Amino acid sequence: MVETHDHFVARISNLGKKHAKMTHGYATKVGRDGLITVVPKRRRRGFPFKLLMMFALGFLGLKVFMVASVGPVTYNERLAKLESGTAIERAGAKVLSIDPVTEKLSAMTGPVLR
Repeated sequence: MVETHDHFVARISNLGKKHAKMTHGYATKVGRDGLITVVPKRRRRGFPFKLLMMFALGFLGLKVFMVASVGPVTYNERLAKLESGTAIERAGAKVLSIDPVTEKLSAMTGPVLR
């Protein structure tokens, strides 16, 4: 009697764990014997490289749009004001400075915006 109760408690515990895993999604699979089983999806735990790439491309697009809209001369004048500011403003000016990729892309999109 004790063994059956222990097995029952173990099965209930396993079902609770499986149910907790399924809160993040699940998939149904059909086995060779035709039995449909529900399997919890695996959670990704790695570094979000896609998010990082989207952030970098969005930042590059913002820089291209700003340089194309105000022109490189005015943009550099505004960066010069930032370079004479605090340490955070100088770091921002360094990051926002015009690089070759930004320059070429803004040259291509400049006539479209104007």
